[in-house]
This record gives sequence, structure tokens and C-alpha cells, in this order.
Amino acid sequence: MTPEFNDKLANLPKDPGVYIFRDVKGKVIYIGKAKALRNRVRQYFQKTSDGRPQFEILVAKIEDLEVITTKTEYEALILESNLIRQHKPRYNVMLKDDKSQPYLQIANEQFPRIFLTRRPLQDGSKYYGPYGDLRYLKGLLHVLRGMLQIRTCNLPLTEESVNKGKFKSCLEFHLGRCNAPCIGNESRGEYAKRVRDFTAVIKGRGTDIITHLRDDMESASDAQRFERAAQLRDWLASIENLTRRQTIISPEPVERDIIGLAVQDEDGCLVVMQVRNGRLLGRDEYALKLPKDTPLNEVLTQALQLYYSQSGVPDELILPYEPIDSEPLYHWLRDKAENKLSIKVPERGEKVQMVDLAQRNADLQLQEILRSASQRERIPASLTELKAKLGLKDIPREIVAFDISTLMGENKVAGMVVFKMGRPARNDYRRFKIKTVEGQDDFASMHEAVSRRFARVVREQQPMPDLILIDGGKGQLAAAVDALHSVGLREYQIIGLAKKLEEVYRPGESEPHNLPKTSSALKLLQQVRDEVHRYSITYHRQLRQKESMASELQDIPGVGPARRKLLLTHFRSFQQLGEATRDELIAIKGVSPSLADRVILFFKMRKSS
Repeated sequence: MTPEFNDKLANLPKDPGVYIFRDVKGKVIYIGKAKALRNRVRQYFQKTSDGRPQFEILVAKIEDLEVITTKTEYEALILESNLIRQHKPRYNVMLKDDKSQPYLQIANEQFPRIFLTRRPLQDGSKYYGPYGDLRYLKGLLHVLRGMLQIRTCNLPLTEESVNKGKFKSCLEFHLGRCNAPCIGNESRGEYAKRVRDFTAVIKGRGTDIITHLRDDMESASDAQRFERAAQLRDWLASIENLTRRQTIISPEPVERDIIGLAVQDEDGCLVVMQVRNGRLLGRDEYALKLPKDTPLNEVLTQALQLYYSQSGVPDELILPYEPIDSEPLYHWLRDKAENKLSIKVPERGEKVQMVDLAQRNADLQLQEILRSASQRERIPASLTELKAKLGLKDIPREIVAFDISTLMGENKVAGMVVFKMGRPARNDYRRFKIKTVEGQDDFASMHEAVSRRFARVVREQQPMPDLILIDGGKGQLAAAVDALHSVGLREYQIIGLAKKLEEVYRPGESEPHNLPKTSSALKLLQQVRDEVHRYSITYHRQLRQKESMASELQDIPGVGPARRKLLLTHFRSFQQLGEATRDELIAIKGVSPSLADRVILFFKMRKSS
């Protein structure tokens, strides 16, 4: 450790707060909270640590330290939770894809809209969820919005704008799915009651709504309003069908979350079984990524922080065991709960069976996660052979390849393709116009393309690929190596593949490697080389075609650079432009009828000549 770092350790405050560890690149790798920062942080650097193996790995990577003091340990817990979500440190427990689950949002508006969202915000709106069953949620939302006549429009409704008569009713009103508060057909208080009814149903307390619907249906039928009665009947059937899917799990009419947690090595799964009004509404599962050998009670604490930082807290929480630092965690959870929160770790009775059910679900889901990960991580034999044949340090899970395409030094371009686990990753492909090279110079062009790409990798601290493949022999390979050095890179794996004899060249080796023609490793390299060649030459041809079109369009009177660019943007080829009708040309903003006529005449004369 540097003298500056030791000085920071010596002068740590005794206050509660949050500590942040950074690596040599300044990246946040761990965030923790402490009741007394001085005591907690120093424990990491004592010979007798708390015994967790992952701490040895973590401490070896710590290069800098930052602390933020707070008034209480509770405030430190809140700050820790926010910072973990922001920085996603490698050595903290993390929820994977924790923002992808759907929520129901009741907007913070005078006449609230209710809709699905995957990004809950601190905007004053109410959020319910997250939900695991999207199909069920969409069905519930569709039925309830129509049944309770909740608006679906985006009009900025306020009492003032409604009173001024700024809006007109829409089709939803005439279909009986909205009561048109936009035209003053319903007061703000009446609309708010409908929203409260909606909330009651999604919380599992829909019995009163069903009774009310049945009474309205019978009244409409008695009054011979058969169309309204049929609509109410359909809504009643839908809501009963949806509520029947909510399995009865407890006779107690309480809002309850039952937590299950399973962990294996660096993977885990948090299961939250949501019970509302005694019915099991659904089960949410979250994959966890965590440092190896992290104690279960610490995983539970961090997982609960992450989950409930973006989800509502019920009236009762049932846990499989006591989490670490439970006092500030419970304080934080109780502050977030709308009602008085009860937290229990049952030892006997019915609630133990509930926790066992959640635990079994977590175990099953974790095994499914591990099976899926194993299938994704299954390494193709071609990659294993490539590592062995070329003596590479690592299996080349990610291969990045470069090729140059030009014709007589004109329209020089480079293509870059990426293969991950032996398959093309087309979203990561890139192409470059060569800007600094005059004439035909493939070596200099390769140098520019490689240096531009990896200067960005260095600047943005992106991970390096496992293998760089250059389409070419010694000259192109040497240019690429020099480009990597020019941006400060010294650790990499790079090869060149010469087309003629399919020889593999490596830096510093005079003789090429000749892989067997039947080798799966060679076939993979050929596939990558052919793909990058196809990609670069396609880009080159596109530029040549555009240049040719631009050149020919110069012969049309009144078509200057701006209009040439306009026509080239709307038509991919000269043929498409020549086949365009007068109406199609005029429809382009900036093309006048007279210009359209000149374009059509130009192509007619061109065909007849």
C-alpha cells in the first residue's frame, strides 16, 4: 500500500458511514457500510480478517479508498443501497437484470393513468410489483381499466383544463370503457374512488368489486339494458377468472412477502412469494451474482436492500433466517412500508411451511439458472483446439477480426467483426472509413483502423478481446501490433491469417503455423476471416455505388450537392431512383415538381441512348 493510502487508513473517522474501494484504474469494486468507519475499514487490512476467502482477492485489488460519513448507521444503509445500484461493484451482491421486471404505475396526476412500466422512478407515482407473470398482468390491467373506467389517453388533465373545455371525449367513452373525466363527466373525487377500487383488486382485495359487479349486472338485466348487462357479465367472468388464479395460501387477510434464498458458489437466486388477502398472487425470482463464500445472512441483507429499494414493502415479511445488520435494515424497511410492518423468522407452525415452500422454489430456480449458464458457457471444441494448437494463454471466447477493402487506393474502408463463443455477434460489428492514408497502402490503413478501435477500448476501459485476428500476413500483422503499442497496449493475443496458404502468423515468430486442413480451429479462423472480408467489401461497394450515383446525378440540371445528397438518402440504388414515379419524388421534402420532371426526363433519355 502507498503512503497516501496508509495515511487515509490512519485518519479514518469513527463516525458511521459508507466506504468505497477502488482498483488501480479507479473503478469502484466494493461498497460497504459501517457503524464506525475506522474500525470496519481497518479490519480489511489486518492479518486476522473475518475469514471470508473472497476478502483476500478483494483486498489484493484495492488501490484507493473513499469514505462518506452519515449521522446514523441507518442513513449509511440507505446510501450504501443507492451507491450499489449506481456503480454495480464487482464484489458486492448484485441482482441481475433487476430493472427488467414489469410494474404497475399509478401516475402522480389529478386524474391518474394506470399503465405498465419497467423503470420505476422517484416521481411521486405509486408502483406495484414487480410481477413475474407479464401475461397475467396485461390481462388484469385490460380488464380492470375497462371495468373501472380508468382513462388510457395521455391528455394533461387537470381540473382547470377540464373546466375550460379544452378536450373532447374519445371512442373509449362511447364504448363504455371510460367515463370521460376530460369533459367534466366525472369529478376528481369520483375518479379517485375508481382508482382506489383498482388498487384494492391488485392488492388481492377484489371481493367487494365482484359483489358490486354482480349487483350492477342484475340491475341492468332487470331494467332490460341487455347490452350493458352483457358487458358487465363479461367483466365479471374475466375478473373471477383472474382472481381464481390466485392460490389460497393463508386464511389471514394480510399483505405478506415470503422470502426464499438459494446460493451456490458465485450464483444465487432470491424468490419472493407475494401473498395478498390470503392468496398467492405470484412468484418473483431474481438471479444474484455474488462473491464466492459470502455468508448467507449477508447475501440476504444485500438482496433485500436491492429488491425493496425498487418495490413496495408489504405489511408482513417472512424471512428464512436473520439477516446481518438486521436492526438498520428493519428500520429502513419499516420506513418504506405504507402500513405497520411485521418481520418474522418463524421457527414452527404454518409460517415455517411457507418459508420451506419459498426455499424449495429458490433451490429449483437456482438449478435452472445454473443449467442455462452452463449451456451458454459450453465451450465449442474449435475454441479449445485453437488455444491448444496456437499455445494461446486463454480460450478465445471473443475474437475480433479486421480487414481492409479498397480499389486502386479509392474508397478505403476497414471492417471489424466480432465472434463470441464461436458465433457472430453482429451487434458488435464496426466499420471505418480510412481518413489519414493516401493512395494504396494496406499496412497504413490497417494501422489506422486498429489504433482507432483500441484507442477507444483504452479510453473507455472496455475489456480486451481474447484474440485479435488480422486478415493478412506478416506486413498487416506488424502494422496491427504497432497500432496496439501506439495506444499503450502491451498485453494481447493477436494472429494474422494469410489467404493464399492459410498460414497463421504470430508476432515475433518468423515461421508461420500450419494448422491441419481438417482442423476445426482452422475452419473457425477461416469462417471469421471470410466474414470480416464480406463485411468490409460490402461497405466498400456501398461507398463506390454512392459515389457513382452522385457523379451521374451531376448531369441533371439544377441538382447540386444538397439535392444529390437528398436523393441519395431516399434511394438506395441508381435503379431505384430511375424507377421512382413523379408522385414519389414530389413526396420528398425539398423536391419540387419541376425537379421531379427533370429527374424523370434524365432517366428516360438515359434509357433511350
